[in-house]
Amino acid sequence: MSSVLIIDDEAPLVASLAFALRTEGYLVESAGSGGEGLQAVPRFQPSVILLDVRLPDGSGLDWLERLRAAHPEVPVVMISAHGDTRAAVRSVKGGAFDYLTKPFELDDLLMTLRSALERQRMSQELSRYREAAVAGRELVGESEVMRRLASAARRIGESSAARVLLLGESGTGKALVARAIHAQSARARGPFIEVNCASLPEALIEAELFGAEKGAYTSAHQRRVGLVTLADGGTLFLDEVGELPLQLQATLLHFLEDGSYRPIGSSRALTSDARVLAATNRDLAAAVREGRFREDLFYRLDVVQVRVPALRERGRDVLLLARHYAARYAREENCPPVEFTPEAEEALLAYRWPGNVRELRNVVERLTILNAGRTIHPDDLPIEVTGGREGGASAPRSIGTELADAERSLLEGALREASGHKARAAAILGISRHALKRRLQRLGLE
Repeated sequence: MSSVLIIDDEAPLVASLAFALRTEGYLVESAGSGGEGLQAVPRFQPSVILLDVRLPDGSGLDWLERLRAAHPEVPVVMISAHGDTRAAVRSVKGGAFDYLTKPFELDDLLMTLRSALERQRMSQELSRYREAAVAGRELVGESEVMRRLASAARRIGESSAARVLLLGESGTGKALVARAIHAQSARARGPFIEVNCASLPEALIEAELFGAEKGAYTSAHQRRVGLVTLADGGTLFLDEVGELPLQLQATLLHFLEDGSYRPIGSSRALTSDARVLAATNRDLAAAVREGRFREDLFYRLDVVQVRVPALRERGRDVLLLARHYAARYAREENCPPVEFTPEAEEALLAYRWPGNVRELRNVVERLTILNAGRTIHPDDLPIEVTGGREGGASAPRSIGTELADAERSLLEGALREASGHKARAAAILGISRHALKRRLQRLGLE
């Protein structure tokens, strides 16, 4: 629920605004002075601040400066009387999101608040995308194929190539390679926007990518900003691009041609300067022959092609990755990392890893959860690994499956004991609430 902090000493106006905003579903708190308002922000954590230009303890412009310095992430809307309009305009130049002149209509206030909240949401999303671009930029591996891949990622990142196609089996780490390309490019300070084309409902893919105006379709209750817009000046990564429906392939092709696009329901064309990286585990050339993928789009994406090797092609990188993930999950679980005996390492090297790096990562995470700080022997590994088989629908029940069931039972028991309260359940298990939530999601219990 969005929240509004009103900093104004005019009691009747504050009472009227608070009533109207609460009716619209906002949480509201008020402060009668700038100092009181500044103290209320860290406690109330408002989504938006309404700040009067004239306050009993000084000019609203001075308090705006202090609020922006202490809480730059919170948009501030100035409130001014008729004679203060010039000061209000100056406040916008000083960092205020907008200003309203008394008396103002409720609809004008609500529209301004929605705009401020949308700007705040976009800013937060961009921050998350920039963090995602920095995280995991290193490609772990010392094999020859990984050395060549890392070198190619660096050269592509430093080049002006705007369209890159990443090919490889599922779970090989194509998204990680895309982040490495972005991190080594002139766009590294821009956002890295990742979208999985296979995970979005077909009816919403176009709106997710290119945006939509309010009322453009049945469920479009507010304006949607597309990921293409957010990627401006950065990188747009289209994972599983082979899953795009044919109709949207034509729209994407138009964008790739000149960088222009049109949000659904809009008559105005927009532009975005985004490098587009696309990835797929499908044979796109075969999909073109079968009429499931546009030939012109394929050649437009396939300007620079990079093949990401399967884990079975990477030799002893398997052990490097196993230790890498052991250290990573030990940090997350706040426990000592698991270690592997020479016999367990031989089993890891002998297995073909049909699920590639993703499968290895999942195995190490489960081992960490159930064997924190222990030395892992071959008997501790899933039977698919120790048997060197890829498993399948007819495979016998594996140790990995039994471990998942054991973990599920522990989580369900803790939740029952805590009467469904997740924070208490996490305390019972001796893990963080974040770790509990992640496990519940992985096991389909969320």
